[in-house]
Amino acid sequence: MTTQMTIQRTADVIAAEIRSIDQQARQYVLQSAIDIGTRLKEAKELVPHGEWGTWLKNNVNYSQSTAINFMKVSEEYANSQALANLSYTQAVQLLSIPAEEREQFVQENNVTELSTRELKEVIKEKKALEKQLQKANEQAEYERLEREKLERSLSEMQQQNAMNYELAERYKAEIEAATASGNDEQAAKLQEELNKAQASLVDSNKKIKELEKQLKAKPIDIPAKEIIEKVPEAVEKELEQLREKVKRSDNKALAKFAVYFEAVTNNFSNLLSVLHEIKTNVPEEYEKYRNAAAGLLNRMGEKVK
Repeated sequence: MTTQMTIQRTADVIAAEIRSIDQQARQYVLQSAIDIGTRLKEAKELVPHGEWGTWLKNNVNYSQSTAINFMKVSEEYANSQALANLSYTQAVQLLSIPAEEREQFVQENNVTELSTRELKEVIKEKKALEKQLQKANEQAEYERLEREKLERSLSEMQQQNAMNYELAERYKAEIEAATASGNDEQAAKLQEELNKAQASLVDSNKKIKELEKQLKAKPIDIPAKEIIEKVPEAVEKELEQLREKVKRSDNKALAKFAVYFEAVTNNFSNLLSVLHEIKTNVPEEYEKYRNAAAGLLNRMGEKVK
């Protein structure tokens, strides 16, 4: 007597069979679309120019947009096993995702389980986020360029300020010499020039303060982990002490030192910002420029020992 075993069919077994059939159907439909697209590309090369639309209508009853979708699918999915479980409709919708991002997008969003409407919404959200990101990047780039413009203006104004100061000091010395020699006419002319130089000095100081105010309102947005270095707090404190000391002193050397020291400090900050940009945008060049900056700073340090 032979006993025949029967497999008990459950809802879970049936569900597994459905999933298997569905996967096979998806693969078959997508592969068929790839094969159709490949042949359409072949045919298009043979059909006379200007007759493609008519050929499609008469021979395969496809619109030109449908034919384009088939041909794109054949180009984009022919060698992609990771996307073989997509339906044809999903594959067409995913053509709007860059090829290098497609597989990751499919995995992260579990695309094979999404309906056509759901997938359309996910892609729409992705495009919207990308647009927002692009807009934010464009705004950040605009602000960076604006800050660079302000920094250049500040540097130029600081240099002009130092020149005005030097000029004023020179006129003072020449006035003293002319007065001592009894040349009052020459002293009067020099006094006029001194007044102009001092007026320019006042004007350049006002512009420097305004530029510094604008720069403070446009901070550089650099993540903390990527900040290369900043001007040491001790140096900033020392600079402020020098400013106060100059206000209380008539010593010309101290005044000149404060002007030049502040210019060097600001330019050092600018140099660090540019180094960060190089590290971010052209990292292969960063080490060369960092070494150049370090070498210059070492030579400067040796000069003041």
